[in-house]
Amino acid sequence: MSKNMLNGGQVIVDYLVREKVPYVFGLCGHGNIGFIDALYERSDDIKTISVHHETVAGFMADVYYRVCGKPTATFTSCGPGSANLPIALANSYLDSVPFLAVTGNVPTSQFNRGAFQELYRHYQADFPSTVRSCCKHVFQPTRGDMVPLAIRQAWKTMVTGRPGPVVLDVPFDIFKEAAAEETPKPEEWNANISCRAGADPEGVTKAVDMLLAAERPVILVGQGVKYGGAAADLLQLAERLRIPVAWSASGTGAIDSHHPLALGLVARNGPYQANHAARTADVLLALGVRFDDRTSSSWLPGYSFTIPPTKLIHVDIDPNEIARNYPVALGLMADVRTFLRQLMAELDTRRNVSDVAASHATWLATIDGYRKQWNAFIAPGFVDDSTPIHPQRAAYEIDKALPDDAILVSDIGVHHNWLIQFCNPKRPDSLIGSMGFGPMGFGVAGVLGAHFAAPDRPCVSVCGDGAFFMHASVLGTAVEYNLPVVWVVWNNFAYASIRGLQRGYLGGRELATDFRHPGNGAPYNPDFAAMARSAGIEGVNVDRAGDLSDALRAAIAARKPYLINANISADKNPGGAGVWELPGLGQSQPAFGGRYQP
Repeated sequence: MSKNMLNGGQVIVDYLVREKVPYVFGLCGHGNIGFIDALYERSDDIKTISVHHETVAGFMADVYYRVCGKPTATFTSCGPGSANLPIALANSYLDSVPFLAVTGNVPTSQFNRGAFQELYRHYQADFPSTVRSCCKHVFQPTRGDMVPLAIRQAWKTMVTGRPGPVVLDVPFDIFKEAAAEETPKPEEWNANISCRAGADPEGVTKAVDMLLAAERPVILVGQGVKYGGAAADLLQLAERLRIPVAWSASGTGAIDSHHPLALGLVARNGPYQANHAARTADVLLALGVRFDDRTSSSWLPGYSFTIPPTKLIHVDIDPNEIARNYPVALGLMADVRTFLRQLMAELDTRRNVSDVAASHATWLATIDGYRKQWNAFIAPGFVDDSTPIHPQRAAYEIDKALPDDAILVSDIGVHHNWLIQFCNPKRPDSLIGSMGFGPMGFGVAGVLGAHFAAPDRPCVSVCGDGAFFMHASVLGTAVEYNLPVVWVVWNNFAYASIRGLQRGYLGGRELATDFRHPGNGAPYNPDFAAMARSAGIEGVNVDRAGDLSDALRAAIAARKPYLINANISADKNPGGAGVWELPGLGQSQPAFGGRYQP
């Protein structure tokens, strides 16, 4: 190799440095030692964070982006190393979160020979087929001189349009093969691309006409508002027209939950004022929302939405999501932030805007009546002092203890439903969850990525006992890198969300959903606090609701890795004004309110 040539690994690492990527998360293997060697050479420019499971690396990269809005990269080896990554890839893909997955593969000279860890029975070095369904694109350079093109195109694909993860699958020898004299310059390629596409002018005019004519308008926001940087623009529109704002689970935090125009969560377990306002609205402006089954009460009319007669304006950067599940009165492909600014500019040309805003007072007063009814219904749960801890009280105590700048990363499980209903985030990056693929371990590991993205902010994971036990290796990583993250293990001695389905839909025919001691049949789990202490982490057990917020405040103040093992009841599931259907098994009933019939 010429002394003036960079090898494939060096080109990839140099490109990451040029894109100002500060960290890569991953795990070593024989298939990626060439890449790790390139990282070693640039260790002053980019930090390598070694984890104990590849899925953890993917979750860290995912949450890193959700907090700071900048993509990072992961590295994994050939065979089982990279095969551990698709769960994290699928999670990011369905939630439109970008990260670059650099995966190692067998040497090109060994393609189709059944070399150690080669997937070859359908096609040589066929790892790309493993991940095609759960990422935006797979690039596999098979010569060194293909790497520069592959890395710049991979990065562009990842961040343009609807963002998502991209895989760069690199054979072993290509990491060390001569690739280029210099790396592509992002400032000449990706830095000059804008995907802030606006809606067509006629569509903007029609949208404003519909909003100004509406008597009962509602804005529904999803993840596209949070991660599209549109929260400030959303607030301007809502306040200018005095339109109430509801959110999907993925849109939680797009508007301060305490704002007078904030309705809350529209979902099967959403509050009455949010669901009832959304299903009785005459015009619904949906921004960056997928209308999944949980948000939409399994698409059963009259619970979350009644479309039609509600007129839907659906705006999304991905036209495939528009009119996927509901007919639209107006569908617009656009970046939501650009669209909101177009709306504001159009409103500047109208004369009756203040009169229209004032006319919504009656609608807002009606919604306030819904809110008062709901608040009276849920009030007892906030003061319940039973042991195990009432889950509504647990969510309340956690929310009470968190500083305004805290980052709460929720895992998947019944606790997530309680958190999104009873926590009240004030900013877009203060409550993070996964609502597309929903893998257990997302919050357990993702909180590490949150800390790397925002090292000066408190980072807390609330995770079920089932998920934590799956990914307890994070304890070691937290100690190795001195990460002051906090885990609150929502310990209910069960896969409680699924046990709830067995009780609700299958007449209590429970199997494989709770954890029992073989000797006495009592609820069983390891002592997670002791497990944490064995790893060198402070660990405490909490059995009383009144102690939970104090324990969390102490954990945050300690500024070191900390685990709180909270004994929380599994016999209650969060009720709401919506429903959820499991086809063939029936549908749940709303805990408050009934089905709206227009």
